[in-house]
Amino acid sequence: MTQPQTCYAYDPIEQSHNMPGHVENNRRTAETMALLEKRGLLDAMHPLTVDPIDLPALHRVHTPDYVQRVQRLAAAGGGMLDFETYVAPASYDAALMAAGAAIAVTRAVVGGQARNGLSIMRPPGHHALPDQAMGFCIFANAALAAKAAQAEMGLERVLILDWDVHHGNGTEAIFYDDPTVAFISLHQSPLWPGTGAAGDIGAGPGEGFTMNIPMPPGAGDVAYLRAFDELIAPFARRFQPQLLMVSSGYDVHWRDPLSQMALTLDGYAQLARRARLLAEELCQGRLVILLEGGYDLDAVSYGVMDTALALMGREDEAEDPFGPPPTPETDVSALLAQLQRIHRL
Repeated sequence: MTQPQTCYAYDPIEQSHNMPGHVENNRRTAETMALLEKRGLLDAMHPLTVDPIDLPALHRVHTPDYVQRVQRLAAAGGGMLDFETYVAPASYDAALMAAGAAIAVTRAVVGGQARNGLSIMRPPGHHALPDQAMGFCIFANAALAAKAAQAEMGLERVLILDWDVHHGNGTEAIFYDDPTVAFISLHQSPLWPGTGAAGDIGAGPGEGFTMNIPMPPGAGDVAYLRAFDELIAPFARRFQPQLLMVSSGYDVHWRDPLSQMALTLDGYAQLARRARLLAEELCQGRLVILLEGGYDLDAVSYGVMDTALALMGREDEAEDPFGPPPTPETDVSALLAQLQRIHRL
């Protein structure tokens, strides 16, 4: 029997990372996993065994002092790492497992046990900085997996694409001067955290290896798919990554309570399809997708399901029970032209 081409990582410890009333809560993944099971997709993908990230791998990104601060706060019963990032008693273990899940999918994909894969774990990671939590994120899952791919799996060049509605400031900061890990962020602007300007393109040896696509409120399917075709794909072809990693937030959906964007579930399926095809073209199909934000529970659940279907080449089965947004989407032609000039695409 051949191995399924798509793998997934999940561990129920993430359910213990929870704060009642907080928008980043465990219902996001509970409802997602329930929908995947109901549609038979968990059986269609290869489940991975997940181990927590070990400290040497964690310290490739995060300072020992910060890691100990998280551990102590959890051991003391929990609390707040900043004004919006909480720690429950099991959050340290859950965060170690979320980072470990990202590495497990990466290892399976790079090692050929799966063609591509998905981590359905939280807490999310793309805002976490080396020495502090931020934006509901404790450890930088995508950055840790990229570092592991280079240190443990023999890869040299990794491309991280972040289509969460908020700028992936943590991932960007970790690799801003690094020419071996390219970073692309599509995000609503203006919106928290306020970073990710079009002119921020990396520094020193990393100059030109960061691309920020600050989308105006109201940008939707047309804007995002044009950005992929006109900016992301040519940027990736020039960089020639050996692995494509996606920080996938489902908060660009028009129903999300924390943003003002216009992406549909069909738009998410088409983005994931394009990512799969780009990975097949450039890096032997090696594509790893990690869960970031998304706070409308139905949009997250269906978004992850449609992403999984696209990874399996079954995007024609994607479901969009909510359809298009109630208002017309914003045109982004001038922004795309500006970014083509900045990045000489």
